[in-house]
Amino acid sequence: MWRVIPLARKTLLHEWRRFLPAMVAVAFSGVLLLMQAALVFGIFGSTAVYITASNADLWVGFPGTQSIELGRPITPAARTALLMDHGVARVEPFAWVDGDWRGPAGTGGVSVFVSGISTGPDGMIFSDVLGAAQRASLKEPFAVIVDRSDLPKLGVPIGGQALINGKLVRIVGTARGIRALGGVNVVASLDTARALDSDTGGSEVAYYVAKLKPGADADAVAARVDASAHGYAAWTASSFARRAVFYWMFQTGAGLGVIFLAIVVFIVGAIITSQTLMGAIAGSVREYATLHALGVGLGSLRRVVLEQATWIGVCGLVAGVLLSLGLIGLARLQDVPVALNLPAWIACAALVMCIALVSGVAAVRALRSADPALLLR
Repeated sequence: MWRVIPLARKTLLHEWRRFLPAMVAVAFSGVLLLMQAALVFGIFGSTAVYITASNADLWVGFPGTQSIELGRPITPAARTALLMDHGVARVEPFAWVDGDWRGPAGTGGVSVFVSGISTGPDGMIFSDVLGAAQRASLKEPFAVIVDRSDLPKLGVPIGGQALINGKLVRIVGTARGIRALGGVNVVASLDTARALDSDTGGSEVAYYVAKLKPGADADAVAARVDASAHGYAAWTASSFARRAVFYWMFQTGAGLGVIFLAIVVFIVGAIITSQTLMGAIAGSVREYATLHALGVGLGSLRRVVLEQATWIGVCGLVAGVLLSLGLIGLARLQDVPVALNLPAWIACAALVMCIALVSGVAAVRALRSADPALLLR
């Protein structure tokens, strides 16, 4: 009885040059899918950086707010409602101000998002990216911090000055990991942000964030605050972050373009891989014809091809993952927003294996020419 699985592996090892183009095609498809996913999660994830880079458990803002930049001023009653809940340990205001940056004449105007935060060492907003010394530097009136990768766009060095909404500010430092989508994030103290707010004059803020007591259930606290809410709503940090990312991915039109591109990558990868695999099988048609003449059925030969496609997919996937890790590391060094989580890795791996298997199914058609009569020619 013929054992087709060892035959498939031995054929791949012996004729590896013939199957190498198919492995390269699978690896290239994997790199495209993984890098596309990394860019999607990195770029759209930056819309929720205010939440994910903070250690607040609860966010309170205007009802129906779908993303941070869409917030509207809420009354101090929201702060009172949070402080009255037995599950809340402390509360901080978070001021959000749209600004117009005017630097040197050569850079023109730049849209900026001013985040007014607590300057205390235990401040919740941007706790993961700002240290105590950086927060303390914001106590200086009209002092601001920006992402280091945004300095060329703003045209002002550290220590330089510019205008935001007509008021003079000074860059006292930079941070890493606070880039925004569609604008530039500028971090300031709460007092500075209120002074830059030309709409409300600083009398109200867009959000209040809360840290819960140990053991408190965030969903339960949010539900209690919502139940007594008048002009504001509460979300857990995780649900508000998902809300922001999903809004940008699926309701702004940008996400649909990404999904379409993923479909194109899948189709192109499947076509290229199937063609290279069919070429490899066509080059071995006399060997397959010999096996067929010796009594190996076409069904067994098909399993050989599918096994080869599976191994090609595994090898291509490993190569694609290693190359993608290198590219992601290089992107992070250049401050390109990239991010990947475990579900994304698994989804991309499944798609790559689907490309290989679909290619194998398509390549099975090449066995039609594996007729024993071919050996008589």
